Amino acid sequence: MSDFGLVQIAVWGLIYITMSQKYEQLKWLIGVFVLEKLIYSVNWTSWIMKNSLSSVFEKDTMAGIFYTIYGINDWFFFMFFSVVFFKLLKPTNN
Repeated sequence: MSDFGLVQIAVWGLIYITMSQKYEQLKWLIGVFVLEKLIYSVNWTSWIMKNSLSSVFEKDTMAGIFYTIYGINDWFFFMFFSVVFFKLLKPTNN
C-alpha cells in the first residue's frame, strides 16, 4: 500500500460517514459502494491466492497483519452494503 492508497482509504471512510444519515435517499450511491467493495475484495482474494503472506510477515509484521485482514474487511462491507442496497431497492408499501 502506498501513502496515496492509505489516504484514499481514509477518503472513502469520510464518504461513508458523510452520507450515512441520508443513505435511504442515496440507494444508487450504496450500489457504487457495493461495486467498489466487490472490486477490492476480488483483488485481495486474487492477491492472497498468488502470494505468500508469510513472506510479507517476515519483512514487516504490520504489513502482514494489514494484508491478512483488509480483504476480509472488504468482503464484510461488500455484504453489508449489498444487504442495504437490496433492501432499498424493494418497493415500500406506502
